This record gives sequence, structure tokens and C-alpha cells, in this order.
Amino acid sequence: MKYAQLIMGPAGAGKSTFCNTISNHCVNIKRSVHCINLDPAADEFKYPVSIDIRDLISVEEIMEELEYGPNGGLIYAIDYLLQNMEWLEDQLGDFEDDYLLIDCPGQIELYSHLDIMKRLVDAIQGIGYRVCGIYLLDSQFVIEPSKFISGALSSLSCMVRMELPHINVMTKMDLIANQVRQENEGNKLDEEEVIEAANDKVERFLYPDIDGIVEDLNSETHPKFHKLNEALGNLLNDYNMVSFTPLDPTNEESITMVLRQIDNAIQYGEDEEVKTGGDQVVDIDD
Repeated sequence: MKYAQLIMGPAGAGKSTFCNTISNHCVNIKRSVHCINLDPAADEFKYPVSIDIRDLISVEEIMEELEYGPNGGLIYAIDYLLQNMEWLEDQLGDFEDDYLLIDCPGQIELYSHLDIMKRLVDAIQGIGYRVCGIYLLDSQFVIEPSKFISGALSSLSCMVRMELPHINVMTKMDLIANQVRQENEGNKLDEEEVIEAANDKVERFLYPDIDGIVEDLNSETHPKFHKLNEALGNLLNDYNMVSFTPLDPTNEESITMVLRQIDNAIQYGEDEEVKTGGDQVVDIDD
């Protein structure tokens, strides 16, 4: 069985850092992984790239030859990949029974109101991969009520449109801890107290109390926006699908927890065979 994480989220959410963090962790636990770049406008990477869409087509080439803008060029590039899926299948040919980390572009319109990424997911599933959608949001961005509502709606839109097992991850939790250290510079908090205080900062947004967040949002905005705030809150409550798992890339327990949730979502390892000694092998499903 083959598995893939489709790593999505707005620009600056930490997608490349996430790929690097999970890739390094998998190396440490002896799991074979391959990182794939699907951003045709990417410049550099923190992780080793096994497959790079820029070997097929790049935004620079499109902008030069077709005189498209950056966003139009990106959409054209992904559509070009879909028309040439045999290239990706050939690249994936040697990756039997491996685990893919697919680093996607950060343009939200690819997920929110175009079907292009959904078509790509269908194509990847069609060649035998179990795919989990991973949507990243920057913890520093979403701990304010207005920004949380915006981020939660973008995540919900992605969940509904992509129709995948889905995990939302709140990234850069280490930076929240740094904020706590700075705010308590004179109090000499130990590391456990720092982590606890950082978790307290984001706890209400991990399993969000939407009504409470909307109430706080109303206190910050003009009354003419209150009905809109409440309507957006009701939308999130009606679906009741958005929650977040925190990720601190400097903490192995945090990384393990995130990967465990993703593995559970795509049933990683459930079809593996278990060695019972000697040459005897037992299928877990039997």
C-alpha cells in the first residue's frame, strides 16, 4: 500500500518546514519517505527533493513564454501537470510501498474555488495512493479572533472541496513559547511552565469555542459587522469540523503526535505484513 500527505496552507504557514520536520523524524524512525515539490514557483528547500515539478515546468517559463502573471502561471503549471500525469507516474515508479510528503503551492484559490487540486488528488488516488490532506495555519496568525475565523473558514473550504481524510495543524508553536519567555523575562519560568503557558495561549483555538470567539470578535468590531460575525460563526458551528493539532518542530513528542494522527487518518500500516519469526509472515488483515 502507498501513502501520501498533501501539505496545504497559505503562504508562510510553514509547509516547507513541516516537510523537513516530518522527513527528518521519519528518517529517525526508519520510515522511508520521499518529498515532492508541487510548487512551480519555489526557490529553495530545507528538505531533499525526490520529485520537483520544476523539472517539468516552471512559473518563470510560463510568464516568459505566455506573458502570464505569477498566479495565472501557477494555475497553468498545475493544469499542465494534470495533462502530463504520465510524467509524475514515471517519477513515482520506483516508490512502491513508500510514503510521500507533497509540498503544495500556497495560493488559496487553488483549494477554495478552483477544482484543479481536487483533480490532482483524484489522479494520485487513481494510481494507488491513500492521501491525507494536511492544512497548516501559523499559530501566531490564528490566536486573534478575526484571523482565526478567516483561517478556520479557509481550512473548512479546503476540507469540503478536497473530500479527503483531513488534519489541521497549528504550526510554529515554538515561536509562541518564545513569546511567553519574552513576556515573562523577569519571572524565570522553567521549561515546563513555558510550554504550559504557550499551550494556554492557543488552547481555546485548538478545539474552538466558536461562540466565545465570535463574542470576542464582536467586542473588537463595529456593531454593523456583528451579524456577519455571527453568520460566519454559525457556519463553522453547523459543520463542526474544524479543530487543530499543535506542532512544535523542536519537540519530538509533538512531532510524533502529529504524525500519529495523520497515520491514523490514512490507516498507515494496517495492511502491512508482520514477521513472526524465521521466514513466516502473517498478513495483519487475516
